[in-house]
Amino acid sequence: MKQSPIFTRTYDLLRWLIPVTIKFPRKQRFVLAEAVQRTALAWQEQLIEAAYSPAPQQKLREADVTLTKLRTYLRLCNDLGLLTSGQYAHVSRMVDEVGRLLGGWMESLKEKPRL
Repeated sequence: MKQSPIFTRTYDLLRWLIPVTIKFPRKQRFVLAEAVQRTALAWQEQLIEAAYSPAPQQKLREADVTLTKLRTYLRLCNDLGLLTSGQYAHVSRMVDEVGRLLGGWMESLKEKPRL
């Protein structure tokens, strides 16, 4: 079975993000790094739960909120100088891509009006 692009891209995001946050200064490793990692992993868990749910809409809405939190944490990391501008641009593109994929999944589940 071929895996959906949202799962592949999310895995790629995690593979890139976790090593970067591990290199944060010690003072931030247990605050922002942990928050970013925890939120990114929660995002992946919510996608998996949605994939196995008979009614995934609620899990996808929760995943949308989690992705918004992740964006906010990443912006804060950039503003505090924990990410270079290149790293922030790269991770922003990755997050935007999974966000578009999530939006497409949510849109595909909307009921179509009957004619």
